[in-house]
Amino acid sequence: MKIFHTGDWHIGKIVNQIHMTEDQAFALESLIELIDKEKPDVLIIAGDIYDRAVPPVDAVELLDNFLSRILLERGVPVLIVAGNHDSPDRLGFGSRILKAKGLYIAGRLEKEIQKVTLYDNFGPVNFYLVPYAPPAVVKEVLGREDICDHDTAIKAIVEKIKEQWSAEERNVFITHGFVRGLHDLLQSESEKPLTLTVGGADYVNVNHLADFTYTALGHLHSPQAAGLEHVRYSGSLLKYSFSEANQQKGITIVNIGSDGRVEYEEKFLRVRRDMRKIKGELAALLDPSVYEGTNTEDYLHVTLTDEGELLEPMAKLRQVYPNVLALEFANKERQAGESKTSAGEGYKQKSKLELFRDFYCDITGKEFTQEKEEIIAGIIAEVESQEREANG
Repeated sequence: MKIFHTGDWHIGKIVNQIHMTEDQAFALESLIELIDKEKPDVLIIAGDIYDRAVPPVDAVELLDNFLSRILLERGVPVLIVAGNHDSPDRLGFGSRILKAKGLYIAGRLEKEIQKVTLYDNFGPVNFYLVPYAPPAVVKEVLGREDICDHDTAIKAIVEKIKEQWSAEERNVFITHGFVRGLHDLLQSESEKPLTLTVGGADYVNVNHLADFTYTALGHLHSPQAAGLEHVRYSGSLLKYSFSEANQQKGITIVNIGSDGRVEYEEKFLRVRRDMRKIKGELAALLDPSVYEGTNTEDYLHVTLTDEGELLEPMAKLRQVYPNVLALEFANKERQAGESKTSAGEGYKQKSKLELFRDFYCDITGKEFTQEKEEIIAGIIAEVESQEREANG
């Protein structure tokens, strides 16, 4: 059976005030082309389909259009589990009706783990859909007092599955979480931390999943094995932070043979705009011989190596590279001085949130993520509310 394993689409995501929906639509078009070429038996989306619990309208429309083309026009079954960014109820709405069209969604964890059986020329392949759920929820749903963290939660779920499964058949586990073996995994700044428990493990021991033919994971944005070769992360649809600049994004194609042997292949998707880092003196970066042949529309993190004073470097860079998202200076002393002016440009026209965002990006040279924006926006709103109350 040929499986397309993907996840962490984060449709509707905003990176440094840039709406990524257009870029996501381009990547999904590339995925459809790959589906037409490779003709998989099933598509897995391992969580974080949306970037927030209440996605914007254009994000919902994009997913609806994609699923319609895959399910109705191509007849490829789609298996989805909710991630920690998704709303279980919103994602799972109408899922029972849609099963008739080949769409299987596990939004909220239920006592009976959702099992989907598909067939190829060699017989059945069983897929177990396990959405992300905090340990406290798993404890309540399964009625297991020994569940205290993510590790014991998945262990209990696997034990429940094994009570009724046939180990002789090909069994695939799908979930969204932090699974690891003995070695550290590649993590990215754009990954939202999972719910932690005091004194408990924040990761799942990969050995709990060893007996499955294949485990399709979501959450980590870098494509990689999670301690065992047949337990894998597909990585995210696109790069969502500059910590991912050196990664290539795509999907994992999984082929499961009649004897349960698994072969893997990573296929990369075309992107409208890459996310990358460039470094050099301002004059050099503005030289056509440097940027010709590159996509100047890419999302950029720029490091300037100039020693002397520069006049409005960001404005000059954006004349050539309109999507510079972060600017830093190799000379840290100069960076601090420059930040005072660049963050303050046009400050009278900016909101408090915009001023903080510009200040943060100038000082740290890092992107201002959606999670940070939500936190700061909440703090600003609370302070303003307190000021209004104090002033009567």
